Amino acid sequence: MDIQLKDMVKRFGSLEAVSHVSLEIRDGELFTLLGPSGCGKTTILRLIGGFHKPDLGDIFFAGKRVTAIPPYERNIGMVFQNYALWPHMTILENIAYGLKLKKFPGREISGKVAGVLDLVNLKGLETRYPGQLSGGQQQRVAFARAIAPRPQVLLLDEPLSALDLKLRQAMRSELKTLQRETGITFIFVTHDQEEALTMSDRIAVMSAGKIQQIGAPLDIYESPVNHFVADFIGDSNFIEGEIDTIKGGAAVVKTPDGIAIAARMNGPHKAGDRIAVALRPEKILLGAGKLKGEVREAVYLGTSTSYVIALGRAVTLSVREANDLSGKARFAVGDTVKLDIPAGAARMLAD
Repeated sequence: MDIQLKDMVKRFGSLEAVSHVSLEIRDGELFTLLGPSGCGKTTILRLIGGFHKPDLGDIFFAGKRVTAIPPYERNIGMVFQNYALWPHMTILENIAYGLKLKKFPGREISGKVAGVLDLVNLKGLETRYPGQLSGGQQQRVAFARAIAPRPQVLLLDEPLSALDLKLRQAMRSELKTLQRETGITFIFVTHDQEEALTMSDRIAVMSAGKIQQIGAPLDIYESPVNHFVADFIGDSNFIEGEIDTIKGGAAVVKTPDGIAIAARMNGPHKAGDRIAVALRPEKILLGAGKLKGEVREAVYLGTSTSYVIALGRAVTLSVREANDLSGKARFAVGDTVKLDIPAGAARMLAD
C-alpha cells in the first residue's frame, strides 16, 4: 500500500515538530526516516499511524484519505524500541493476543502464530516467557506479533537500538529479509546512518522538522544536496572556495591558497560564485597526484587508517585509506605525501 503525506504540520505548543512535510512511500518498500533526535521522524511515524492528529495537511493510504481515521482502522502494525511484550504471557500468547482482539477464529490464530514463528526462526519456543529469551529473540517476538495479522503497513520506531552492535547488525539482515518475504510496506525510524544505508530502499533525511533529501542510499551518500546531509551521512571534508571555470556538469573550485578542486555541479552557478564543496575521505587517493600535503595525524582503524593532512594554510583534509595485508599504514605523522582528487569525487553543495 502506498502512503502519501501532503503538507503535513504538527505542533506541540510553540514547537513545530513537523513543518510542511510532503512525501510518498511506495507500496512494498522499506522506507526509512533518518535524522538526529528531535528532528520530527518519530512524530511523522505517529502521524502515519494515527496516534497524533496533524494541525495541517492530509494522509492518504492507497489514495484514500485516512487523516481522521483512528489507528485501529488503518490496518497497521507497530514495533517499538522496548519490545512491549506481556511478561506474564508465553510467546504464543503474546503473538496471539492481537489476533484475538481482531476476532480471528481459533484455528486461524494457531496457523498464523505457527507461520510467523517459523518466519522469525523461533519455532519451538512457543511456551517460553519473554524473560526467558535473549534481547534478539524478544525483538523477533515483537516482529512476529506485529506481522501476524498481516497489516498493510508496519511502523518501526528504532526497533534495534536496544541491542548490542553485533546483534543489531545481524537483525538488520533478518529484518530486511522479513520485509521482502512478507511484502509489507515497512516505515523505519532510526538515527543510525549505517542502519539506514544498509537496510533501506529509500531514505528521507530529516532536520528540524523538515525533509532535507529523499533518495536511494547510494544517491543520499554519493550526492548529498546540502551541508547537513553530507555531514550527517558518513564523513565529509568541507572546502570553501570560488568557482574558477565551469565546463559541462563540473566546475573547478579554487581555495584561497590557490588549490584547484574539480567538483560536480549542484544547481545553477557561474564563475566567481563562492561555494562549498563536500569530499568524502575515502575518495582521496594517496601516493600520487599534483597536490602535496603534510601528515598531521594517523589513526589506525583496523581495516583502514584515517589521516589528517594539511594542504597549505587554509585546507586540512581527512583521508581514509585501506591498510595492506600486513595491516600497517603507509604513512606516518610528519611525512610529505602526494594526493589526487579524482574527477567527480567532490560535489558542490546547495548550502
